[in-house]
Amino acid sequence: MKQLFTNIKELLQVRENTVDKLSGTEMKELPTIKNAWLLIEDDKIADYGEMKSIPKINADKTIDAEGKIILPSWCDSHTHIVYAGNRELEFADRINGLSYEEIANRGGGILNSAKTLQETPEEEVYKQSAKRLEEVMKLGTGAVEIKSGYGLTEEGELKMLRVIKKLQQNYNIPIKATFLGAHAIPKEYKEKPDAYMDLVIEKILPKVAEENLAEYIDIFCEKGYFSVADTHKLLSAAKKFGLKPKIHVNQFNAIGGIQAGIEHNALSVDHLEVMRPEDIESLKDTTTMPVALPSCSLFLSIPYTPAREILEAGLPLALATDFNPGSTPSGNMNLVVSLACIKMKMTPEEAINAATINGAYAMELSETHGSITRGKQANFILTKEIPSYTFLPYAFGTNSIESVFINGKTV
Repeated sequence: MKQLFTNIKELLQVRENTVDKLSGTEMKELPTIKNAWLLIEDDKIADYGEMKSIPKINADKTIDAEGKIILPSWCDSHTHIVYAGNRELEFADRINGLSYEEIANRGGGILNSAKTLQETPEEEVYKQSAKRLEEVMKLGTGAVEIKSGYGLTEEGELKMLRVIKKLQQNYNIPIKATFLGAHAIPKEYKEKPDAYMDLVIEKILPKVAEENLAEYIDIFCEKGYFSVADTHKLLSAAKKFGLKPKIHVNQFNAIGGIQAGIEHNALSVDHLEVMRPEDIESLKDTTTMPVALPSCSLFLSIPYTPAREILEAGLPLALATDFNPGSTPSGNMNLVVSLACIKMKMTPEEAINAATINGAYAMELSETHGSITRGKQANFILTKEIPSYTFLPYAFGTNSIESVFINGKTV
C-alpha cells in the first residue's frame, strides 16, 4: 500500500544517510524540509522531498498535512513498563516528607512492587502492561526497551521477562528486553546480599539465556543497592551469555558505576543525575550512550542530568522516560522532551535528536528507526496544526499529536 502525505508544513529529522548517533555540537543540527511530501510504501519510508518538485505518484491514499509537522516517533530506551499495581500511597508519603531512600528502607519502593508482582498472576501482569504499552504508543513512542527487576525471585523475574516476550509477539513495535534481576536486594537477603547476587548469576541468568528472554543486562549500581564490585561480577557473568550491559548509574551518588559500565562496553549508562568531572571525562572516546531521565528528576525532586556539561564535552545524550510505578509513573516522551528543554537547558533541536536518533542508538536500532530516511521503518508522528516544532516542548501540557504511525499504520 502506498500512502502519500502532501503539503507537510515541516518534515523533521530528515537524514539522507543513516547515522548511528549524534554528539556534542552535532546535536544542535536538526535537518528538515519545509513544505514537504512523504511517501510510505507498506511499512517503510519510500521517498520524500519538497512539494515544488513532487513527482507524479499513484498512491492508494493521499493525506493533506497542511499546517502539520511530521517527525520520527520517539525511541524510549529505558522503561519498566511491566509491573503490577501502583504506588500512589508512597507518593503521598513523599509529600509528607519521607525520602525515596526512607520509603525503601521501610519495605516500600522496589520491594513493594516486587511483592505485588509476585502475588499477581502472569496473565494479569500482561494485561496491565499491555495497556501501558498501548498508552505510550498513542503518545508517539515507536520503539521501546522494557526491563524486568520487580520480580527479585527466580520465578518473579522469569515471569516479567515472559510478559515482555509476549508483548514482543503481540505488538508490531520494536521492544527490547533487559534482565534487571539486580534491581534491589530482597528482604530475606538483607543480611546476606552476596547470596542474592549468587542467585541472580548462578540460577536466574542461565535460565534467562536458555529461554532467550533478554538481550541486555542491567544493575542498579548505587549506595544501598549494588556495589561497583557487584557490577563487575554481574556484567562479566552476563557477557558469557551474550547479554550486553545497559546500566543504572549515578542517580543519587557517583561511586564509579560509569567507569565499570565503560569497562564492560555498556551500550548505555542511564540516570546520571550526579556527575563528577571525571565521570564526564571517562565517557569520551567510548561507544557508550549517556541517557537522561528527566521525568524521574521531576517526580522525585532530585537534580537533573547536567546536559549542558555533557554536550559541551562533545558527548552524545539520549532521553528516555524511566516509566515505572515508583519514581516515574509516566511514559510520556513529549513531557520528557519538554523537561529536557525547560530544566536541562537543551535546545529543541538537541532534545528531539536525543529522543529519536540517540534513543534508537541506545537500543541498537539506528539502522531502522530514529530518522526520516529512505528504507527505514515508517514509524512517525503527525502533529496537529502547530506553528513550529519548538511548540512541541514549549506547550508542555498540550497534546499536539494528531496521529501516530507504526510500520505505516495508524495506532
